[in-house]
Amino acid sequence: MSISVNDYIIIDPRFCHGKPIFKGTRIMVSQVLELLEAGKSVKEILKGFPSLSPQAVNAALDYASGLAEGDNIIHPDL
Repeated sequence: MSISVNDYIIIDPRFCHGKPIFKGTRIMVSQVLELLEAGKSVKEILKGFPSLSPQAVNAALDYASGLAEGDNIIHPDL
C-alpha cells in the first residue's frame, strides 16, 4: 500500500524503508533535497537522475516547504 503525496512523490513501506520517493523510482526525495542544499543545479541533478523531471524536483521543494510550514505531514497507517 502506498500513499500518494503529490503527482511525483509517494510513501510506500516496501521501498526505502517508507521514506518519500519519486514515483516509479527508488530515488528518495531527501537525496534530491540534499543535492540542492549542496548547491547542485536542477540540470546537474537531472543528469545524475535521468528518470526525474524538473517538475519532480520542484515537487520535492514544494513537499519540503509544506513540511516546514506544518503541511504535508502524513501519518500513514501502513
